Amino acid sequence: MLKEFKPLFPYLKRYKKQYVFGFICLIVVDLAQMLIPQCIRVVVDMVSSGTFTLTSVMFVCFAMTGFAATVSAGRFLWRFFIHGSSRRIEKELRDGLFDHLMTLSYDFYQKNKIGDLMARGTNDLNAVRQSIGMGLVAFIDGTVMAFAILVIMFASDAKTAALSILPLPFITGLILFFGKAVGKRFRKVQESYSGMSDIVQETFAGIRVVKSFVKEWWFIKKFADTNDDYQAANMSLVKIFGIMFPLVSFLSGLTTLILLLVGGGRVIEGNMSAGELTALLSYLQMLIWPMLGAGFMVNMIQRGAVSMGRVNDIFITKPSIASPDKPLEAGGETEHAIEIKDLSFAYNDDDSPVLENINLKIASGSMVGILGRTGSGKSTLLKTLVRLVDPPEGTVMIKGIDVKLWDLQTLRKHFGMTPQDTYLFSGSIKNNISYGVDDSARQAAQKAAQNISALELLTKAAHLSAIDKDLETFQEGWETLIGERGLTLSGGQKQRVAISRALAREPDILILDDAMSAVDAETEKKILNRLLKERKGKTTILVSHRVSTLRHADTIAVLEKGRIAEYGTPSQLMKSGGFYAQMARFQKLEQDEIEL
Repeated sequence: MLKEFKPLFPYLKRYKKQYVFGFICLIVVDLAQMLIPQCIRVVVDMVSSGTFTLTSVMFVCFAMTGFAATVSAGRFLWRFFIHGSSRRIEKELRDGLFDHLMTLSYDFYQKNKIGDLMARGTNDLNAVRQSIGMGLVAFIDGTVMAFAILVIMFASDAKTAALSILPLPFITGLILFFGKAVGKRFRKVQESYSGMSDIVQETFAGIRVVKSFVKEWWFIKKFADTNDDYQAANMSLVKIFGIMFPLVSFLSGLTTLILLLVGGGRVIEGNMSAGELTALLSYLQMLIWPMLGAGFMVNMIQRGAVSMGRVNDIFITKPSIASPDKPLEAGGETEHAIEIKDLSFAYNDDDSPVLENINLKIASGSMVGILGRTGSGKSTLLKTLVRLVDPPEGTVMIKGIDVKLWDLQTLRKHFGMTPQDTYLFSGSIKNNISYGVDDSARQAAQKAAQNISALELLTKAAHLSAIDKDLETFQEGWETLIGERGLTLSGGQKQRVAISRALAREPDILILDDAMSAVDAETEKKILNRLLKERKGKTTILVSHRVSTLRHADTIAVLEKGRIAEYGTPSQLMKSGGFYAQMARFQKLEQDEIEL
């Protein structure tokens, strides 16, 4: 169990001074608390013997007030140092977790649900914080108080103390017995919470589909079922504590009963004063807390260990795609921006190849089109260029250098990519377009209100994608909020904002993966004409099912079942009578029918 906390050691070491100060304050509090029963003993003995005076009683009361003030100040300080440190560690862990998640490869997010990752970054880290905060407090506080109180009790009256604490070992045994069951049940609770979070995230992300198909009832039922599972998992955990704490309280009550029977007899016999019995009763009540605190400690440590294990599962995951130890960079321009040699690729070793024996050269500054049926491998081919998936060594070259020898960030900065599934972030149109821009340019764009020229780069990108005319109709213009995933924009507008985002970084290689499927033919023609003029001398890859889009390309590659079935200029492919020519005739026929 404790091995799960090993990654926390560097954080605890960084805050060791705060923890040491906190524990010192905690021990001072415990010592001050243990002096209060002695004050009560003195007063009770003075009263019972009839020797008390107002002055002596007031002196003891002032001493108790001082001890109580020390307890209050000490509790504030240990909370400040220990809980404050645990909060800071939780924050740093969350930052580290997010940073690590950003380094993980595309395939990790295909295998793991977003709701589960969110639960690990929130609910699980909260449990970790409690274990290194209140969990450690319960351990130190319980150990110090239990040891000190037992010493005092045995020093006062060993026989009475020994008989009074007989039930305490049974309390310890109960805690250890039930503690083993806590870990398994808490893991189930966390997993149920992750499942519920995932359903919520998925439902609200696809709320338009949910409402358009009138499936609210189905998702309500699905959420209710997972919520029931979460409740059942929690109830299973609660039952453990529902049994454990009443038993601990019962055994604690037995200790008080034994003390009153044995100690009362000792007082009657004259072997113990009434004040000493009162003090022992106070100490015994104080001793109950370490026993109960041990239960809380086991609970929090078990929960923290389970949660830290879930978080560690992410931390130990290494990105499947990473930069080489000694990356290379291409020097200057090369004849071919992209060269693919005998590329075959499958997502899993046991699967059939998605791409098979691909050979393709894309000259620098050319516009290349890619056509193929759904599932022919077009998007996978594009992913190999930027290493979203990892091609075999020596099969994909960018500017004469194998993609596996490039630094990943440097490689990807050469590309501007608009994928099939257009994704926009919540925020303004300006922010979405400027995501791809270098920080200096983005900072300039954010100062647009004071400096109009700062928007020049974004305005140019918006003009190339033909979204600029739409901006004029929006009341807030550049600052128009588009909602999560571009909820307030049409499909064509979202695609054009995404194209602008790719163009704003002025990439060496622009990839448009079916990026104009929701754009009307007239607007598409404007965009392509502007791209041809603006990106002259820069490499562009167009993927589309529309022949009208691809006819602007210098050359076209037609994919069929992961292979290049046709390759040539648009005119050459028309003459060959293959898939490209068939699609051209079919789409022309469709257009003629629409015009009729």
